[in-house]
Amino acid sequence: MTLPQLGCLPAEIRPNQPRLAPSMRMMARQAPPKLDRSHINPGALMLGNDQLGDCTAAGLGNHIRATAALNRFQVGVRDADAIQFYSRSTGYNPSVPGSDQGGIESDVLTYASRQGYALYDQTLYPVWGTAEPDDFNGMRNIMAGMGAAYLGVQLAIADQADGVLDTSTPGDQTPGSWGCHCLLSYDYTGTGDTDLVSLITWGGIRKATWRWVRSRIMECHGLAWRQLMPANGLVSGQDWDALVGANRDYLAG
Repeated sequence: MTLPQLGCLPAEIRPNQPRLAPSMRMMARQAPPKLDRSHINPGALMLGNDQLGDCTAAGLGNHIRATAALNRFQVGVRDADAIQFYSRSTGYNPSVPGSDQGGIESDVLTYASRQGYALYDQTLYPVWGTAEPDDFNGMRNIMAGMGAAYLGVQLAIADQADGVLDTSTPGDQTPGSWGCHCLLSYDYTGTGDTDLVSLITWGGIRKATWRWVRSRIMECHGLAWRQLMPANGLVSGQDWDALVGANRDYLAG
């Protein structure tokens, strides 16, 4: 069996990086009890993650496409776009053996907000913030209000099996025994331990239980592409101004 590529490095928090604090109105509200987007195809693409450890770049490319799909249009993202971004944000060089080392999500997001995610015909810039990985109400609000949550997870060897990702799957369930991976959480059927979360990864959607997410998660980020979002989205007003200000101060610092 050929395993897919991973590529996310262990989570690191940079000084003064933007935060999605529980006190923000968007994060403090009670998240929807379920988020059904089964009728909206997010247009997930592999974006090179079958050959390279570029999951951090593929995750951003697929976040762009999910955001567009939720707003009833689509944006073309090519493998070449994701690989170019991966190279620029992590130092990967196809001519240098051993340079495919993956990326740190906070650094990749920092690069994207400063230099943008270049596509064939435009360059998109995210505004982003980090949430506490154990704030599941906040994560669900990120999914509902910002399209999808950008997650870093520690995969176990048991996760190499097909089917729903769960902590009851036979095999080694030690988080990180396979490695770390970047993926997106897109929607959910409920909030109980065995309710299902849709994860965008490896060119498609993989289902997981909430108890699996709780076991594997190491970091959670929310990001918004203002060029793609409606002005009256859930991230607006004081929340948007605070997030923009935090990004501006972080990049200036």
